[in-house]
Order: sequence, then structure tokens, then C-alpha cells
Amino acid sequence: MSRTLETLAPILLVAVLLGLWEAACRLTGVPAYFLPAPSAVAAAMAQDWALLLTSAWKTLSTALLALAFASLTACSLALIISTNRLLEKAVQPLAVALQVTPVVAIAPQVVIWAGLAHPDRAIISLAVIVAFFPIFSGALTGLKSTDPDLERLFDLYGATRWQRLLRLRIPSATPFVLEGHKVAGGLAVIGAVVAEFVAGSGGSQGLAWRILESSNRLQTAKTFAAVIVLSLMGALLHAGLQASEQAILRRFRGR
Repeated sequence: MSRTLETLAPILLVAVLLGLWEAACRLTGVPAYFLPAPSAVAAAMAQDWALLLTSAWKTLSTALLALAFASLTACSLALIISTNRLLEKAVQPLAVALQVTPVVAIAPQVVIWAGLAHPDRAIISLAVIVAFFPIFSGALTGLKSTDPDLERLFDLYGATRWQRLLRLRIPSATPFVLEGHKVAGGLAVIGAVVAEFVAGSGGSQGLAWRILESSNRLQTAKTFAAVIVLSLMGALLHAGLQASEQAILRRFRGR
């Protein structure tokens, strides 16, 4: 019974909040362009579902491509510098500086470098920048967190450098890398959306473009519909990455 209540609790809370929202809009008579009722948002979603799904796929595919690039770059760099302390000390501050710099601050310049006629390049580049650090940090931490007793055991058996890397360090780093990818997945979506806002071009008609288009026309219900689709897309991506993480870790622990 408690498990059923735990499952239903968030659904009931959302239903109550939506009911209060609907009632407030109807009782106060607030203009639809200022705050649409949930029923108006649902109608907008039903009317433009095909367009919203197309835009969602555009944003999602961009985020996934950026996540793949960020993963390849971050893991490769972490693997290289994990064996050289001096190189790590040199690269770490630059990686941190890149992470703490707001993507909005560098987005206009990246759009110029990528070319105004090619907004997709800028969007992918900015999403890669945002998603890079969690993967890099997780991989580097994992590669350096091997069990000292296992390190001594590998020394005892005279393991080569490659054997130590493939059989000890990479398996030890796997949980950290997977957690980094789970965080980076959401950040890649955020980076793609922010980049779409900055690019401001209809050549890349993702969900951010739909939000801008409907906001400029004071079609607030459509704006909310696009935001809801964006939130659901991010939640599904996070759930997919979490399921992949659990499946991979079960396999590693089984072995």
C-alpha cells in the first residue's frame, strides 16, 4: 500500500496544482496572454503536437550529438592527463574556467565564429562546452580513485601499464563516468536551448525557436506547451541515461 501511495503521490500533487492553476485563471479572469489556463495549454499542445515533436527531435538530436562529442573529448583528455600529474595541473584550471564561464557570455562570439549561415555548428559547439566538464571531472576522478590494495596486487603480479589501465583503472572509473554522463545529458539540452536562443535563427527550429516565436506573438499557451515538451524531453533523457547506468553497473558488478 505504501509503495502505491509513493507512486501516486507526485501524480496527485501535479493534479492538485493544475486544478488550482485552472481555478485561479477562471476565477480571476487573468488575460490568456499573461497566464493561460492549463486547459488552454493542453489545447495548444493538441493543436501543434506534430510541430512540437519535430522541434523536440531537432533539439534532442543536437543535444545527443553534443553529448557524444563531449564524451569522446572529455574521456580522451582525462585518460591522457591522468597519467601525468604535471599535465593535470596545467589542464585542470582551464577546464574549471571553461565550466564556470556562463555559456550566454560566449555564445554570441561562438555564433560569429561558426558563421551566421550555420547556426547548427554554434549550437552543437556550445552544448559540447556545457556538457564537457561533468564527464571530464568524473572520468579523471574515477581514473585516480583505484583501490590502493588492488594497485599493490597489480604490482605484485608485474602487470603492464596497459593491463593496469584496461583491467583496473577503467573499470574503477566506470561509475564516475556514467554519473558524469547523466549530469552532462541534462546540461547538453540546456546548452542546446540557450544556443538556439542566442542564434535566433529560423534555420535551427528547435524548441527554443518555438518558444521565441510564440512569445513574440503573445501566444503564451504555445510557449507553455513548448516548455512542457522540453521538460518532458529532458526528464526522458535523464531516465534513459539512468537506466543505462544501472544496466552497465549491474553487468560490471556481476563480472
